Amino acid sequence: MRAIVIDDERLARKELINLLNQLETVEVVGEAVNVDDAKEKIDQLQPDVIFLDIQMPEKTGFDLLEELDHVPHVIFTTAYDEYALKAFQVNALDYLLKPIEPKRLEDSINKLLGKIDEVSKKEEEHASNQKKLTLEDQVFVKDGDRCWFVRLSNVRLFESDGNYIKVYFDNFKPMIHKSLNALDERLDEKSFFRASRKHIINLGWVEAIEPWFNGGLVVTLKGGDRIEVSRRQAARFKEMMSL
Repeated sequence: MRAIVIDDERLARKELINLLNQLETVEVVGEAVNVDDAKEKIDQLQPDVIFLDIQMPEKTGFDLLEELDHVPHVIFTTAYDEYALKAFQVNALDYLLKPIEPKRLEDSINKLLGKIDEVSKKEEEHASNQKKLTLEDQVFVKDGDRCWFVRLSNVRLFESDGNYIKVYFDNFKPMIHKSLNALDERLDEKSFFRASRKHIINLGWVEAIEPWFNGGLVVTLKGGDRIEVSRRQAARFKEMMSL
């Protein structure tokens, strides 16, 4: 889970980042000192969650949320408890009082993981009700201001990156907001293979296969991408690629 810490006090940012770095499920990808800095970092880094101070110079944390086009999950961090009601009115996931207690922070993260898992399951249920996508199907891919209409036979690899998927085709690698599990449910299993927790490969692009550590495999795709196939998936992969 990718996180950004937003606070105008350097020591407060440092203390929270140190606490978050002790949690395996969280990766702090950036920090910001005010609203304008935060907007830039959020657009650039696309976090799953922001830890947001409320009282900051010139603009407050609430002002930031009003200015964002896409709002990540929000956990407020503040020394004042009078903002609690307003925080939940703007659909904040949680509200942590400074100094932040490690156990309270961990509970908040677990609450967020549960919410993300719930969203992911809904995506999977929706995907299961849709028809399978084959190599002949074309899909619309939008990343920022750029758009493509891509035939799936030209897509060699899908790679999970947090709540996003990186789509590999030609010399492009745009990001789409979708879970890999939901996508896996929609793709034709005769043409696409779930190599690992992070990757789905197009079997038509496989160029070479070699043994790897602990019974796994490494697959080389046309163009040079090298993808590890987990030990759990290796036996099924060998079966699919054999006569």
